[in-house]
Amino acid sequence: MGGDDAPRINIEGAVEVLSKLDSLTKLFLVGDEDTLKKQCDAAGIGSNPKLEIVHAPEVVEMCESGLAAVRQKRNSSMSISVDMVKKGDADAVISAGNTGAAVAASTIKLRLLEGVERAGIVSPLPSIHGYVLVSDTGANPDAKPSHLVGYAVMSAMMARYVYNRPNPNVGVMSNGTEDCKGSEFSLKTYALLRALADRELLPFNFLGNCEGHDLFETELDVAVTDGFTGNILLKSVEAVAKAYTNWIKAGIMGGSAMSKLGALCMRPVFKGLKERMSADAIGGCPLMGVNGVSVIAHGSANATAILNACRMAAGMVRNSVNDRIIETMAKINPVLKELDV
Repeated sequence: MGGDDAPRINIEGAVEVLSKLDSLTKLFLVGDEDTLKKQCDAAGIGSNPKLEIVHAPEVVEMCESGLAAVRQKRNSSMSISVDMVKKGDADAVISAGNTGAAVAASTIKLRLLEGVERAGIVSPLPSIHGYVLVSDTGANPDAKPSHLVGYAVMSAMMARYVYNRPNPNVGVMSNGTEDCKGSEFSLKTYALLRALADRELLPFNFLGNCEGHDLFETELDVAVTDGFTGNILLKSVEAVAKAYTNWIKAGIMGGSAMSKLGALCMRPVFKGLKERMSADAIGGCPLMGVNGVSVIAHGSANATAILNACRMAAGMVRNSVNDRIIETMAKINPVLKELDV
């Protein structure tokens, strides 16, 4: 029931998922049963054997406090969906609704993976070689350096097993690539990761510090930062992308006939660029570190985004990403204690 145009968009997404995600064995739609049944029948999927509707009488609205909604609306579609993952009835939960509620419900109900100190949202951004994964982008604004070690490991597992990057390149967001650059916080994070790299305990290639331009111009696979900085970065990038799109449109519409003709010839290029930059191509952002798979889609997600969010979740489940995180953190945490973190 989450999203700007729910439940229609989610049901349109279900149509795509049922027809295109071959590995799917069961798709649960959680929400008001009567509403969902009517719309599923109208969409032609009401009798699909892979589809099951789970009744949830309450809905978490987009304007509500996430934590309060989880505590007060235990029969919401959000809470019941996460409970299904906790009980093992479902492998993953996907929501295009209230992000705060999705984070709170997943963290409180699923708890953290063994060895993980804090959960983090991983946001894939388009880059020169595909995608760069930035974490954390909003789950934990007041992080410690040891938390960023966890983000690095979790994001690297995502890059390796879901995005097919065998030896991910990982960097710490800073204001310069030199070892001496950065805040006290980023310098401590760098020191921890360098010490772990020297002991050959990291399942990735640690590059050291990275700057903002590295996200888009180099073969960086993962960039780690605190949730405060990461959230500002993510929203700034989204806003710049929208601004450039609007400026290009305005320039074409306000230009000469030759400009309009040139734009028509460039239409395939513009279409490809739009698809590359669209959040719908990614689907959603996983909340890594919780004991389950939780993917948070954008509130304005369309059917394609729902399909791609399901594909992401399926990739995480199929490749046992959480088990790999637990194994890696079990090797790293004793050394972090040695380093007096």
